[in-house]
Amino acid sequence: MVRLGMWLAVLGLWGGTVVAAGKSPNVVLIVSDDHAWGDYSFMGHPHVRTPRIDRLASEGTTFRRGYVPSSLCSPSLATILTGLYAHQHKLTSNDPPGTSNRNPAEVVREGRRRMVGFIEAAPTLPKLLAERGYDSFQAGKWWGGNFRTGGFTEGMTHGDPAHGGRHGDDGLAIGRRTMQPVFDFIDRSVDADRPFFLWYAPMMPHQPHTPPERLLAKYRDQTSSLHVAKYWAMIEWFDETCGALLDHLDAREIADDTIVVYLADNGWIQDPDAPRFAPRSKRSPYDGGLRTPILVRWPGKARPAMIDQPVSSIDLAPTILKAIGAEPTPDMQGIDLLDPQAVARREAVFGEVFTHDAVDLDRPAASLTERWTVAGDWKLIVPDPRNAPDAPLELFHLAADPDERQNLADREPEKTAELTRLLDAWWSPAD
Repeated sequence: MVRLGMWLAVLGLWGGTVVAAGKSPNVVLIVSDDHAWGDYSFMGHPHVRTPRIDRLASEGTTFRRGYVPSSLCSPSLATILTGLYAHQHKLTSNDPPGTSNRNPAEVVREGRRRMVGFIEAAPTLPKLLAERGYDSFQAGKWWGGNFRTGGFTEGMTHGDPAHGGRHGDDGLAIGRRTMQPVFDFIDRSVDADRPFFLWYAPMMPHQPHTPPERLLAKYRDQTSSLHVAKYWAMIEWFDETCGALLDHLDAREIADDTIVVYLADNGWIQDPDAPRFAPRSKRSPYDGGLRTPILVRWPGKARPAMIDQPVSSIDLAPTILKAIGAEPTPDMQGIDLLDPQAVARREAVFGEVFTHDAVDLDRPAASLTERWTVAGDWKLIVPDPRNAPDAPLELFHLAADPDERQNLADREPEKTAELTRLLDAWWSPAD
């Protein structure tokens, strides 16, 4: 394993990460869905097999302690695509106010239209890359209406609520039923000699956990829980689709000219007794919901290394823009992950968790449940009194307590105060 110090030393031998004039690398962004941070072979899982993602990890820079700021898919995916925190892009939640309380249908539809408007107004990666001559394709999970609202030139999601449009509709066929639309897009772009951006976000291993029997059979004897076995098999099925995508890049002889980025949109801990997630995972402020490995493969540019410095999905948009020779927008707060000095200098990563249904679309703070920060081995979780009035302030030492069970907030008041100051300097929501 190449540690951060060695990475700093050797990356200079590879030269800069900005592409030479006239050569624009393709960009492939792979996003798994509801995937625990440790459920990969390369992360040490004793049973789950992920040989194709392992290949990415071995061939690129792997940040083992990656985080997403929000542990829910809609805000997390919007952050990946915009390089903005949820309180900036305003897509804090999966659904508009009142959805779960069965507000009148027209009220909910209007709320969803407003949420689509947020992504339509945002400077997304497809829009910014289009300024550099990129074609782009949306495949898989997508909450922002149809693919055009996000700036994609092509895509699979129609976004029509009258025909099942909510978070992907036709795009959700990718991975589970077919890879052909992705392959066809790549072929068109290569044949036209145009750089491309691919959003590959299949709803995998997300429920429904319906893996092929050939894969489920591999895991039935590895656990006493059929629910866990199905979840593990779904991960390997997703891994197979990643392999098919990587193989297609190889077949078209463009792998060396393509940046491949991988992460999960949020975490997951499978409930062994039911087809649902367990507590302290998805939708929570704990590492079970927020942590994900982040992988960047770019042959000749991204040095193969395993890095344990905390990083964030907020960094992906700036990293991609820097790589193609563009500048991040002024509102982007992330860093370039291929700049080892920037990674080493960073003091902390930050995030925010919100209610599943938004409380007020105009005021992100109204939906806030927790803010959190990770600085080195320390993690602070600050509950919001409006939506989590009974939750305690929590401080954990992640190296000694990776499961976040021993709250040290009272025993370490100075560290608690220090991280609270960092968190407030990042974002202190108004009442």
